[in-house]
Amino acid sequence: MDRGILAGPDRMELKDGRQLRLLSAFEILQARREAVWLAQEERERALCSNACLLARALLKDDAPVFQSGEQVLEQMTVEQIGNLSGLWADFNRKVNPGPDAGGDEVDALKKVWSTPGMSGCTGACCDPFQPCPRSIASDR
Repeated sequence: MDRGILAGPDRMELKDGRQLRLLSAFEILQARREAVWLAQEERERALCSNACLLARALLKDDAPVFQSGEQVLEQMTVEQIGNLSGLWADFNRKVNPGPDAGGDEVDALKKVWSTPGMSGCTGACCDPFQPCPRSIASDR
């Protein structure tokens, strides 16, 4: 995948010589669609989604290790699928941080942005849904 102006690597080396690669939005959409086709019940969707993601992301010598999510489900255990898809998710978050990426400054900004603006009247002296009474100072 051509990362263009994006920074960071697009592959992560695993200890056994395989690689996990980042996927394009279209590849993730394809994986989701395949998972919907594979899952017969709603509770199976997460496992099938992870298997379909790994079918596209897991490489050995620059070639896909699996041809489909179904093949991943046939050859790997639930734990293996969970561990590898977790590694992929961590790698993806590291290379492509989202708006909730964290950091003290970002957290402080989010707190400021989430605090609703307050008028001069907080409702202590009147009904909060009615305009505040005019002050004597404003009549001058």
